[in-house]
Amino acid sequence: MKKTINYLLYIVCVMLLSSCDDFLSTYPKDALSPSTTWKTEEDAQKFLIGCYNGWLWGEEFFYLDCASDIGFSFHTHEGWRVIGDGSLQPGNPGKSFYNFSTIRRCDNFLDNINKVEFKDEAVKKDMIAQIRIIRASQYFKMNWWYGGVPIIPLSGSASEAQVPRTDEADVKKQVYDEIDAALSDIKDAPQARGYVAKGTALALKMRSALYYGDYQRSLDAAKAIVALNQYELEGDFSHLFSLDGRNSKEIILSVQKLKPNANEWFITVPNNLDGGWSSMVPTQNLIDMYEMANGLTKEEAGSGYDPTHPFKGRDPRMAVTVLVPGINWNSKCYNSILNTLDVNYPDGSKNANYPAAANNASKTGLTWAKYLLPLEQYEGVLDPTETQYIVYRYAEALLSLAEASNELKGPSDEVYDALNKIRNRVNMPDVDRAKYGTKEKLRELIRRERTIELAGEGHRRADILRWKDDSGKMIAETVLNGPLNRATGTVHYDEPNEFMRAEITGVEKIEDRKFAVHNRYLPIPQTDLDRNPQLKQNPGY
Repeated sequence: MKKTINYLLYIVCVMLLSSCDDFLSTYPKDALSPSTTWKTEEDAQKFLIGCYNGWLWGEEFFYLDCASDIGFSFHTHEGWRVIGDGSLQPGNPGKSFYNFSTIRRCDNFLDNINKVEFKDEAVKKDMIAQIRIIRASQYFKMNWWYGGVPIIPLSGSASEAQVPRTDEADVKKQVYDEIDAALSDIKDAPQARGYVAKGTALALKMRSALYYGDYQRSLDAAKAIVALNQYELEGDFSHLFSLDGRNSKEIILSVQKLKPNANEWFITVPNNLDGGWSSMVPTQNLIDMYEMANGLTKEEAGSGYDPTHPFKGRDPRMAVTVLVPGINWNSKCYNSILNTLDVNYPDGSKNANYPAAANNASKTGLTWAKYLLPLEQYEGVLDPTETQYIVYRYAEALLSLAEASNELKGPSDEVYDALNKIRNRVNMPDVDRAKYGTKEKLRELIRRERTIELAGEGHRRADILRWKDDSGKMIAETVLNGPLNRATGTVHYDEPNEFMRAEITGVEKIEDRKFAVHNRYLPIPQTDLDRNPQLKQNPGY
């Protein structure tokens, strides 16, 4: 069953202000006063909802790929460009994940829940398990990006929360222990739409273990997700990311916007002519990763790849993940054809989507198609009231199963079957077992498959940090050092095949990027160092 974090109207009732200071509030701003509440199950339910509020935010999924080789963010004020180009520093850390507000809400819940008498003890245990998963996800997130963070005491004053960083391994152990404890009490299905249940807990277990290279733990969690028999791949890949796909059985957890003006991220997606900001856009690096429709990479002999027409004949996921120049688009475009290559249209008028035409024009000439297709499904980019973003989905479970199993045991039917399910969904051929018959070759395919399947969903930065090449170097050291380029050329309007209209003739540099070994971890923002004298900065910053 799909578990969607709904921003319900009644959450307003828990958003009452209380005192705070410069470091951490003893009681969160969105919590009711403990002295007058924690009397009934209804009180506990309100505090539970308060812990969900703000737990997940769209930027960490949509923008996060801009911190990798497959995405780019032009607007420096949004905080992601400095992470992508490697210029981040404590005084300018870009977008920060270093935040304890949700953890403090969860601590407050756990510190008070035993004051309430429940008619059914299982209901109480399930609530506690949900909070443990939320808190574990926050510690995992910060621990992964910063390499060890303070473990805040469950109760106490703000000054008592000013503690040194805990070693990364110890924080990881706490995250694992918290997830395992929650799994013993959490319900298989959510009590209502909008709550965490076993599928989400297992997905967090799977992802966190995979990131840390604990492959058996990740494999066990992925298999447990499959065994729940609650999820399956959506038959139509594009439908999964549309409004009509919100109830897809592939979705394990997503956050859905129900209120007017609750778009959060949506206006940042479309290109200039569609009224968007082009804040986070895909890159040509991603396009280059897609196989041809026949299952061969573009570098292989007989693939049919044509560098002049690089969008022709590719894996079908390309067309529903990225809007490329030359495709049939909407009536606002000249002749209803998307053009991001030419300065002017054939009639001499200016092309508003040319990369240099405006700050809001995509600087790569590409736009994310995920969630955007079809554009007509939304009333307007300024107020799309029912958008969502997917946090965990079943395809990730299959990909994690394939990766973990291959790392533990090498090629097997288990690995090939998981990959083929994902590939066959878009009519891509089965994995060539002869070509990908060793652990090393299969690893290469799994990494590529994971990148293109999950592109635009915020996975790539973590993947290129954890994946190593044959010499032991992080993949990020290779793919994030050097120029980021966009394709240049022209669009031929008289060509009937939309994927051959773009004639690519060269490349143009967008920016130079750099990645040093110490960039494995993000810098703790200087403001947080100032608030907590016990903190020490990550090496290299």
